[in-house]
Amino acid sequence: MTEPKLKIKYRELPHWEIDGAVYFITFKTWERLELTSAARQVVMDACKFFNNQRYDIFVLAVMPDHVHILMQPLPKSDREFWSLTSIMHSIKSYSAKQIPKVMPHIGTIWQSERYDRIIRNYQEFDNTWEYIRQNPVSAKLSNTPEQYPFFWQIAEIEKDRIYKIIVPHCKSISNSE
Repeated sequence: MTEPKLKIKYRELPHWEIDGAVYFITFKTWERLELTSAARQVVMDACKFFNNQRYDIFVLAVMPDHVHILMQPLPKSDREFWSLTSIMHSIKSYSAKQIPKVMPHIGTIWQSERYDRIIRNYQEFDNTWEYIRQNPVSAKLSNTPEQYPFFWQIAEIEKDRIYKIIVPHCKSISNSE
Protein backbone atom coordinates (compact mmCIF):
# COMPACT_ATOMS: atom_id res chain seq x y z
CA MET A 1 0.00 0.00 0.00
CA THR A 2 1.21 3.53 -0.71
CA GLU A 3 1.92 6.22 1.88
CA PRO A 4 -1.43 7.56 3.20
CA LYS A 5 -2.30 11.07 2.06
CA LEU A 6 -4.66 13.50 3.68
CA LYS A 7 -7.77 14.12 1.58
CA ILE A 8 -9.93 17.13 2.41
CA LYS A 9 -13.49 17.41 1.07
CA TYR A 10 -15.95 20.20 1.73
CA ARG A 11 -19.71 20.28 1.90
CA GLU A 12 -21.03 22.49 4.67
CA LEU A 13 -18.30 21.11 6.96
CA PRO A 14 -14.76 20.09 6.05
CA HIS A 15 -14.14 16.34 6.04
CA TRP A 16 -10.56 15.13 6.43
CA GLU A 17 -9.72 11.56 5.50
CA ILE A 18 -6.47 9.67 5.69
CA ASP A 19 -6.22 6.01 4.76
CA GLY A 20 -6.16 3.75 7.79
CA ALA A 21 -7.08 6.46 10.32
CA VAL A 22 -9.51 5.97 13.19
CA TYR A 23 -12.52 8.34 13.26
CA PHE A 24 -15.01 9.65 15.77
CA ILE A 25 -18.22 10.17 13.80
CA THR A 26 -21.49 11.73 14.91
CA PHE A 27 -24.55 11.98 12.71
CA LYS A 28 -27.92 13.40 13.68
CA THR A 29 -31.54 12.96 12.77
CA TRP A 30 -33.30 15.63 10.74
CA GLU A 31 -34.74 18.35 12.99
CA ARG A 32 -33.87 16.20 16.03
CA LEU A 33 -36.43 13.53 15.09
CA GLU A 34 -36.65 11.12 18.03
CA LEU A 35 -36.20 7.53 16.95
CA THR A 36 -38.27 4.81 18.58
CA SER A 37 -36.59 1.75 20.08
CA ALA A 38 -37.37 -0.24 16.95
CA ALA A 39 -35.86 2.49 14.76
CA ARG A 40 -32.73 2.65 16.92
CA GLN A 41 -32.36 -1.11 16.48
CA VAL A 42 -32.54 -0.63 12.70
CA VAL A 43 -29.74 1.95 12.92
CA MET A 44 -27.67 -0.28 15.22
CA ASP A 45 -28.01 -3.18 12.78
CA ALA A 46 -27.15 -0.93 9.80
CA CYS A 47 -24.01 0.33 11.55
CA LYS A 48 -22.85 -3.17 12.44
CA PHE A 49 -23.73 -4.78 9.09
CA PHE A 50 -20.33 -4.20 7.42
CA ASN A 51 -18.32 -4.30 10.66
CA ASN A 52 -15.10 -6.29 10.11
CA GLN A 53 -15.68 -6.12 6.33
CA ARG A 54 -15.56 -2.44 5.32
CA TYR A 55 -14.63 -0.99 8.71
CA ASP A 56 -13.88 -1.95 12.30
CA ILE A 57 -16.17 -0.51 14.96
CA PHE A 58 -14.62 -0.01 18.38
CA VAL A 59 -17.63 1.50 20.14
CA LEU A 60 -21.10 2.60 19.04
CA ALA A 61 -24.07 4.32 20.70
CA VAL A 62 -27.37 4.93 18.92
CA MET A 63 -29.11 7.68 20.84
CA PRO A 64 -32.72 8.83 20.30
CA ASP A 65 -31.67 11.65 17.90
CA HIS A 66 -28.02 11.00 17.01
CA VAL A 67 -25.38 8.31 16.63
CA HIS A 68 -21.79 8.20 17.90
CA ILE A 69 -19.34 5.74 16.39
CA LEU A 70 -15.61 5.20 16.81
CA MET A 71 -14.39 3.27 13.80
CA GLN A 72 -11.63 2.61 11.30
CA PRO A 73 -12.27 2.08 7.57
CA LEU A 74 -10.59 -1.03 6.16
CA PRO A 75 -8.76 -1.50 2.86
CA LYS A 76 -11.08 -1.84 -0.14
CA SER A 77 -8.21 -3.00 -2.35
CA ASP A 78 -4.42 -2.82 -2.45
CA ARG A 79 -4.68 0.84 -3.46
CA GLU A 80 -7.52 2.33 -1.45
CA PHE A 81 -9.59 2.22 1.73
CA TRP A 82 -13.34 2.41 2.08
CA SER A 83 -14.21 6.11 2.24
CA LEU A 84 -16.21 7.66 5.06
CA THR A 85 -18.59 9.01 2.41
CA SER A 86 -19.40 5.53 1.09
CA ILE A 87 -19.63 4.03 4.59
CA MET A 88 -21.94 6.76 5.86
CA HIS A 89 -24.05 6.68 2.69
CA SER A 90 -24.58 2.95 3.16
CA ILE A 91 -25.59 3.28 6.82
CA LYS A 92 -27.80 6.34 6.42
CA SER A 93 -29.43 5.27 3.15
CA TYR A 94 -30.33 1.77 4.31
CA SER A 95 -31.59 2.89 7.73
CA ALA A 96 -33.61 5.76 6.19
CA LYS A 97 -35.45 3.22 4.01
CA GLN A 98 -36.07 0.83 6.91
CA ILE A 99 -37.05 3.27 9.69
CA PRO A 100 -40.48 4.17 8.19
CA LYS A 101 -41.31 0.45 8.32
CA VAL A 102 -40.92 0.42 12.13
CA MET A 103 -42.07 3.90 13.18
CA PRO A 104 -44.58 6.39 11.81
CA HIS A 105 -42.50 8.89 9.84
CA ILE A 106 -42.62 10.22 6.30
CA GLY A 107 -39.77 12.27 4.92
CA THR A 108 -36.16 12.93 5.76
CA ILE A 109 -34.55 10.90 8.55
CA TRP A 110 -30.95 12.13 8.63
CA GLN A 111 -29.20 15.47 8.36
CA SER A 112 -27.08 15.45 5.21
CA GLU A 113 -23.87 16.31 7.07
CA ARG A 114 -21.94 14.45 9.70
CA TYR A 115 -19.27 15.44 12.18
CA ASP A 116 -16.09 13.41 11.81
CA ARG A 117 -12.75 13.75 13.52
CA ILE A 118 -9.52 11.89 12.91
CA ILE A 119 -8.26 10.42 16.18
CA ARG A 120 -4.71 11.69 16.60
CA ASN A 121 -3.33 9.74 19.58
CA TYR A 122 -4.14 7.08 22.11
CA GLN A 123 -5.33 9.57 24.78
CA GLU A 124 -7.85 11.03 22.34
CA PHE A 125 -8.94 7.51 21.38
CA ASP A 126 -9.43 6.57 25.03
CA ASN A 127 -11.29 9.82 25.87
CA THR A 128 -13.56 9.46 22.84
CA TRP A 129 -14.26 5.82 23.66
CA GLU A 130 -15.29 6.77 27.18
CA TYR A 131 -17.38 9.73 25.96
CA ILE A 132 -19.36 7.41 23.66
CA ARG A 133 -19.67 4.78 26.41
CA GLN A 134 -21.04 7.30 28.88
CA ASN A 135 -23.39 9.08 26.46
CA PRO A 136 -26.47 6.93 27.32
CA VAL A 137 -25.69 7.29 31.04
CA SER A 138 -25.27 11.10 30.76
CA ALA A 139 -28.59 11.27 28.91
CA LYS A 140 -30.20 9.25 31.74
CA LEU A 141 -31.19 6.44 29.38
CA SER A 142 -29.45 3.80 31.52
CA ASN A 143 -27.43 3.43 34.70
CA THR A 144 -24.47 1.87 32.91
CA PRO A 145 -23.45 1.80 29.24
CA GLU A 146 -23.91 -1.98 29.12
CA GLN A 147 -27.56 -1.65 30.24
CA TYR A 148 -28.39 0.55 27.25
CA PRO A 149 -29.72 -1.73 24.47
CA PHE A 150 -28.35 0.45 21.66
CA PHE A 151 -24.76 0.49 22.89
CA TRP A 152 -22.09 -1.81 21.49
CA GLN A 153 -18.33 -2.13 21.87
CA ILE A 154 -15.72 -4.68 20.91
CA ALA A 155 -15.38 -7.36 23.55
CA GLU A 156 -11.84 -6.59 24.63
CA ILE A 157 -9.49 -3.78 23.73
CA GLU A 158 -5.80 -4.49 23.32
CA LYS A 159 -3.97 -1.23 24.02
CA ASP A 160 -0.84 -2.23 22.09
CA ARG A 161 -2.93 -3.07 19.03
CA ILE A 162 -4.76 0.27 19.17
CA TYR A 163 -1.50 2.14 19.72
CA LYS A 164 -0.06 0.50 16.59
CA ILE A 165 -3.16 1.53 14.61
CA ILE A 166 -3.18 5.17 15.73
CA VAL A 167 0.48 6.24 16.06
CA PRO A 168 1.52 5.86 12.37
CA HIS A 169 -1.36 8.10 11.31
CA CYS A 170 -0.52 10.78 13.87
CA LYS A 171 2.77 11.36 12.02
CA SER A 172 0.98 11.58 8.65
CA ILE A 173 -1.57 14.02 10.06
CA SER A 174 1.11 16.20 11.67
CA ASN A 175 3.05 16.37 8.40
CA SER A 176 -0.06 17.34 6.43
CA GLU A 177 -1.22 20.21 8.66
